[in-house]
Amino acid sequence: MSRAIGANVTTVKPGKAGFPLHHHHANEEHFFILSGTGVLRMGDETYPVRPQDYIVTLPGGPETAHQLVNAGDEDLVYLAISTMQYPEVAGYPESGKTGVRLTAGETPEARFLLRDGDKDSVGYWDGEDGRSVEAIVTREAQRS
Repeated sequence: MSRAIGANVTTVKPGKAGFPLHHHHANEEHFFILSGTGVLRMGDETYPVRPQDYIVTLPGGPETAHQLVNAGDEDLVYLAISTMQYPEVAGYPESGKTGVRLTAGETPEARFLLRDGDKDSVGYWDGEDGRSVEAIVTREAQRS
């Protein structure tokens, strides 16, 4: 298994998208269109795609959000290639959520999603009652 590059062939049925509109904070994604036609959404723009097109999406914020949509009448098939840097944070601007992927794979602990409205809903020190710090200070005071 590769550690730095991931790749797969994706087939998208007519009228569907291969993935939600999203952007990556760490990873690049590249797409090579094998067959079919569609549309690349990139930020606020759209671009037609057809066989032999090569697309590069760089890490960044919502302005780099991207999505491939099959607007044709036959399957859209493409090779998807990605760097595999972990942890990875992906934003989903249309649905208002953020995903964090900690490792490759599809196990429950590999990634989590949260609604953007839940970000910063707890403070950095919330739930930290200081007992462990107090115990260390007390123990060290007893040693001296």
